[in-house]
Amino acid sequence: MTGQERVWRGYDIIGDVHGCAFTLEKLLHKLGYERVNGVYQHPERQAIFVGDIVDRGPHIREALHLVKAMTDAGVARCVMGNHEFNAICYTTPAPPETGQTHVRAHTQRHNRLIAETLAQLAAYPEEWRMFLEWFKTLPLFLELPGFRVVHACWDHKLIDEYKSRYGSGLFREELIVESMDSNSFAGRVFDRLTRGTGIPLPEGTTIIGRDGYVRDSFRTKFWAENPQTYRDVVFQPDPLPEYIADRPLSPSESEQLLRYGTDEPPVFVGHYWLQGTPKPLRPNVACLDYSAVKFGRLVAYRFDGESKLSPTKFVWVYVDPES
Repeated sequence: MTGQERVWRGYDIIGDVHGCAFTLEKLLHKLGYERVNGVYQHPERQAIFVGDIVDRGPHIREALHLVKAMTDAGVARCVMGNHEFNAICYTTPAPPETGQTHVRAHTQRHNRLIAETLAQLAAYPEEWRMFLEWFKTLPLFLELPGFRVVHACWDHKLIDEYKSRYGSGLFREELIVESMDSNSFAGRVFDRLTRGTGIPLPEGTTIIGRDGYVRDSFRTKFWAENPQTYRDVVFQPDPLPEYIADRPLSPSESEQLLRYGTDEPPVFVGHYWLQGTPKPLRPNVACLDYSAVKFGRLVAYRFDGESKLSPTKFVWVYVDPES
């Protein structure tokens, strides 16, 4: 019986690793996983990674080997994060008629996002090609008994259409080039599920993020209940200026917001660089990205079938600069 066919007594959903391999080992030990024949595993539980294994951290190659070995053995699963998708697009040649060399243009920002990964894998080109092919096997989302996992946003409409077209949440390689058009189905589904939702800032207004980039939009919740202002829906590390935060949502902005119902199965995401003590965002919504690569916490949630998530089910380890 393979790992995927086994009946697991519980699941450990793990947040964005971003190359913090040694910290991941500490977290797995804390969760009761042990290395058996070179693979971390638990006798009764399956690990599920929310994506973003690559980029930024000090031990990206080691993290990739660790997670891939677990998924190959069936003792873990991993959904695609925006950084895995970026790596695929960054390394895929673009059709000549597009005028680009690669599907993801090699801009200063995109170069910076993937720089650490390319540097750490430079001496291992065959491994890098192997990992890129592995990324293409990752699902965009998971629906398992009693819960859901997606990197950034659960969008019912796009997910249902994806399942209708392709029969599952598995990544489709033929959609890579189509994703260059942000208005295409591929462009919309990859952007929404791996990067989340957003609202443009008022015309002429920008904010500077902690990463130094100037932005003309802000990330939003997909589970807000009866929001009235920008403050009610903003969900990102960088706060909005007060004069923007209290701006009322327009009817069109409110209509475009997603609403994940309170009676739906628990959904787990990463992506959002949270800080502080881990806890549910709502009884059926949890983010597991607590800024591990910024010396925050690498976080897991121990899911055992409950319909309402509990703060007591979060497990974490702190990250030190060498992890």
